[in-house]
Amino acid sequence: MNDQVNHDDKAKMFRWGKWVILFLAAFLAVQTLGALKGLGNIGPAYNLISVVGEGEVVSVPDTASFTFSVSAEAKTVAEAQSQVTEKMDGILAELKSLGVEEKDIKTINYSIWPKYSYSQPVCTLQYPSYCPPGKQVLNGYTASHSIALKIRKVDEVGKALSLVGEKGATDISSISFVVDDEEKLIEEARAKAIENAREKAGALADELDVRLVRVISFNENNSNGRVYYEGYGMGGDTIKASSAPTLPAGENITTISVTVTYEIR
Repeated sequence: MNDQVNHDDKAKMFRWGKWVILFLAAFLAVQTLGALKGLGNIGPAYNLISVVGEGEVVSVPDTASFTFSVSAEAKTVAEAQSQVTEKMDGILAELKSLGVEEKDIKTINYSIWPKYSYSQPVCTLQYPSYCPPGKQVLNGYTASHSIALKIRKVDEVGKALSLVGEKGATDISSISFVVDDEEKLIEEARAKAIENAREKAGALADELDVRLVRVISFNENNSNGRVYYEGYGMGGDTIKASSAPTLPAGENITTISVTVTYEIR
C-alpha cells in the first residue's frame, strides 16, 4: 500500500517538474527574443572619418531690386488717397515704359494714419496761476503706398531710380543686385563642395591606409554674398534736377560648405 502511494507521489512530482521545465523554457525563449530585438535597434558600429568640403561660385548680377514709397498729406482720407494714387499711377506708367513688367511690381505696404498737432491753451496770470492741460488736435491724414520693384536690366536701374524720384517718391531704399537664377549657382557650388570633400576623404584614407566604403551622413550649409546699395530720404525735391545715379553692380559670391562622413575599413 505504501509503495503504491510513493509511486503516485513520484508520478505527480514528475508531472509538475515537466511543467516547471516547460514554463522556464518558454520564459527564457521570450527573454531571448526580447534581447535580440533590442540588439536590432542598436545602430551598427562603424569606423568613420568626416571631412568638410567647400565650393565657391563667383557671378555677375543680372537683376536689381529696390523699394520706394509715395506719400501725401491732406485734410481727409479720400483726398490723401487720391493724391497718392495719382502720383503712383504716374510712376508705374513711366516704369512700364522702361520695360518693367507687371510681375516685377509688387505692393508691400499701403497705410493711412491720422496727423495730430499739440495745442497748449494760454495760462492764466491771476493768482494762483493756472495752465489748462494741452490736447491733441486732428490736422488731417497721411497716406502711403510702398512698392518693391525688380529691374531685369541692371544697366537701367539708375534710370529707374531717377525716374521714381522725379515723379514724387518720398523714400527709396533696400537696393540690391542679385543673380535671378540663384538655384543654378547653388547647385554648381554644391557640386564643387562635394568634389572637394571627396578629394579630401580620398587623401585622408590613403594617409591612414584605409578604404572608403560608403557615405554615412551628409550636411550642407550655404551663404550667398550680395552687393547692396542703400539711399534714404531720396524724395522728389532732392533728385528732381539730378542725373541718373551710377550704381556698380559688383559681383556675388555663392559659397556652399558640406560635411560628409564616410565608413572606412
